[in-house]
Parts: sequence; C-alpha cells; structure tokens
Amino acid sequence: MQYGKTVTGRFLSRPNRFIAHVEIDGADTVCHVKNTGRCMELLTPNAKVVLEVSPNPARKTAFDLIAVYKGDKLINMDSQSPNKAFGEWALASGFFGAHPTVAAERTYGNSRFDFYIETEDGRRIFVEVKGVTLEHQGLLRFPDAPTARGAKHVKELAEAVREGYEAMVFFVAQMEDCRLFFPNDETDPAFAATLRESAKQGVQVYCVNCLVTEDTMNIFEFIPAILEGESRL
Repeated sequence: MQYGKTVTGRFLSRPNRFIAHVEIDGADTVCHVKNTGRCMELLTPNAKVVLEVSPNPARKTAFDLIAVYKGDKLINMDSQSPNKAFGEWALASGFFGAHPTVAAERTYGNSRFDFYIETEDGRRIFVEVKGVTLEHQGLLRFPDAPTARGAKHVKELAEAVREGYEAMVFFVAQMEDCRLFFPNDETDPAFAATLRESAKQGVQVYCVNCLVTEDTMNIFEFIPAILEGESRL
C-alpha cells in the first residue's frame, strides 16, 4: 500500500486519542493520529514520527500521524493500513489461488468480518485482520489493550467453521524483522484464551511481517504464531 506525500517531525504530546502535537519544521503542529490505541511504548517524547500530508486543504488538521521510529526500527501505526495491505496481498500473492474474489467488510451472524474470500476451487473464507505494533527484540504480542470486540470476532469465526466455511485470523506486524508472535496473556487473557480455543476448533492463525518505508507498507513474509505458552516482552 502506498501513501501520498509524507514528512517527518518530532513527537511532543498526545492530549487525547485523536490528536498529537508534533514539531514540524520548528512549529508545534496539531496532527490527526490514525490509531486510537494507547501506543504508549511508541509515542514517547521526542520520537521521530512520519506524517502524511492531507490533500484536503479544508481539513482542520493538515497531517495524519502514520508511523514512528522506535530506535532504528520504523513502525507503521496507522490502524487502517493492515487491512489495506492485506487486501492487496490477498489478490496478488497467490496464497488464495490465482484469481480469488476478495470482498471487504462482510457480515456473518452478529459480526462484520474484515474480508470474505472465494477461490476458484470453491473455498469460502472469512478473514479477520489484526494490526500488531507491540514488539520487543523481534517478539510480537497482541493486543496492546483489552479488546472484547476482538475476542467476539474470533469466537464467531469458529462458528463459521462449524457452518462449513474456512476462517482465518491474520496478525499483520506493522514493521520488519520480527521473529515470533504470541497472544498477549498478560494484557488480555480472555482474548488469548478465545484465540487458542478457536484455533482448536479449526480457525487458522497466521502472522506476517511487512516491509515498511515512510510512505509504503506491504506484506512480506510469514512468521510463526505461537499459541501455546506465554512470552513476556
């Protein structure tokens, strides 16, 4: 996936979930944050951040905060980018065959799943995509905050399996050079337990790394998703 024009700045503060103060060219500038999560381990004082310039001159904020450097590692933190990257990858990668039909936002039961995919050989697949930004020394965990909604979706994926569909959860690491993925028992034991139970019922769990630049993010490779046992970051 490709962004438009981007610039860099220095993170100053985040007074609420939706905006941040960023120093751009020496000026304190209010920017929209494209992630309502906590991201406390990422948005630290003076961190170098990446912002997309809005093409809409009438908007209240002229910039969207989309990525941050954690040391030398660039982490995309745009909550919309994992779905966009997955949609492009699902069509082009061959993972779902040569010519899959990929539809976003498909309702099933009491949930709206991120994707519904049909393959040329008749497979019917529901997919939930989860962006992952919580990382330490190449180890990933999800979520970084409790998510009852996420657990509900994973549980209903298992119900779809019982109805004859395939179901998958794709954890998309919004960064490069990660080695392993673990559910985050410490932060959300209910989600971790639901993920493990759904996997036992046939929900397929995957994790992928992305190649990330200041204006792109593209799925690159699979990494192991370890569901049994715990890893403390």
